[in-house]
Amino acid sequence: MAAQLNTLVREACEHVCPLPPVTGAVPAVRRRVRAVLADWDVSSEIVDDALLMVSELVTNAIVHALPPARLRLSWMRSDERCALRVEVTDTGPALLGGQSRAGIDPDEHGRGEAIVHALATRHGIRVHAGGVTRWADLVAA
Repeated sequence: MAAQLNTLVREACEHVCPLPPVTGAVPAVRRRVRAVLADWDVSSEIVDDALLMVSELVTNAIVHALPPARLRLSWMRSDERCALRVEVTDTGPALLGGQSRAGIDPDEHGRGEAIVHALATRHGIRVHAGGVTRWADLVAA
């Protein structure tokens, strides 16, 4: 059984980093993710989409949620496929239900979720005692 499990998952890597609660942090996080994915030898087929997803999920956490927030990347490579999971966890929405989003231009906000959904093979949201985790998977052939 152990030998069979070893053939299913040949390599698994994980990287976790805190997200500074400032919008200027997004480019730095993207650079860090690019370096991590290069270290893991992730295919270019996945890297560009992953960086866009990271930008959208991290921006969402920094702009719309309460700190602290963190990013978790998980890379799994086997003989059959390669998959990257991007997760961003925050402590919940900054605005409580019923509060106004006055001053937020709808043309400048609100597309991130649609972008992540369009790029991801699978995606979801988990609400838990520690807050909210938004995740998305990218799978390469």
